[in-house]
Amino acid sequence: MTEEKEPSAMGKCPDGAPIAVVGAVNMDICGMPYQPLVGADSNPGRVSLSMGGVGRNIAHNLALLGQPVSLITVFGDDVNGRRIQEHLEKLGINLSNARTVSGASTSCYVFITDEKGEMQLAISDMGIYTYMTPQFMENRLDVLNRSCLCVIDTNLPQETIEYLAEHLRVPIFADPVSTAKMHKLERILGHIHTLKPNRLEAEYLSGMEITDEASLKKAADVLLDKGIKNVYITLGAKGVLCAGRDRMLLIPGIQTNVRSATGGGDCFMAGLAYAYRAGLSSEEAARLALAAGAICAESDQTINEELSAQMMYERAGF
Repeated sequence: MTEEKEPSAMGKCPDGAPIAVVGAVNMDICGMPYQPLVGADSNPGRVSLSMGGVGRNIAHNLALLGQPVSLITVFGDDVNGRRIQEHLEKLGINLSNARTVSGASTSCYVFITDEKGEMQLAISDMGIYTYMTPQFMENRLDVLNRSCLCVIDTNLPQETIEYLAEHLRVPIFADPVSTAKMHKLERILGHIHTLKPNRLEAEYLSGMEITDEASLKKAADVLLDKGIKNVYITLGAKGVLCAGRDRMLLIPGIQTNVRSATGGGDCFMAGLAYAYRAGLSSEEAARLALAAGAICAESDQTINEELSAQMMYERAGF
């Protein structure tokens, strides 16, 4: 693989075409004690609620970046579901192809940290996503295929991910989400336009151990050989490896005053989708995505509400 000084453009969408996001919405409930945790006892502390989910976070960030977004997901018929829907609609996100499932609970993630904020225990209730079946997607294919691109996360059932891979005619941007769920992408790698793994996810999907820059680039080559058009291996503070069929470039990270790393990857993916819709090069996309992730990390929350396209461009040095 040779390096190229002027990477080719990622692509450009038809005028007015929205970005479709197919993935999870969560209500996150966090309990943090004031003092060291005491097992099997009630611990005085603070409980906070926040809206999360990879798909929801990506859609939220895209809305802050001024993009038209359609989110396809499922909600439970409960107070959490109604609260999340109302918030997404206020952001201008199109939910006309989402579904509220009667008798089901909205996806919920409950976690307890220690007094320093480090997670100690969690329960994830995401059973509602079994309703996002291939048949559910079949009824929404026309809408999806009129979009600019489709971002998917691996909270979806594997058979649904594979159905989308076979039937979508627009570029698929895939977020592996976690090492526990990324196996769902193994059989569809050749259908993916843009993949955003971290180092551990790239190791698993490529079958290669990454120990240095040479093995990092080799892992990217393996993924490209599987048919993926663009691979962005995120490296935390060290930046990102931007790899395509005709170029490979290691882009250093942006100096950041990190307050919370949670949500940075979702914002990075939103930056990539934004750049594709704008018709920017893959290198420009990587730089914008790094800037978006840095802005996100400077907030205590999963989403930095101050994010904007102008701020992202300025932070990227454009």
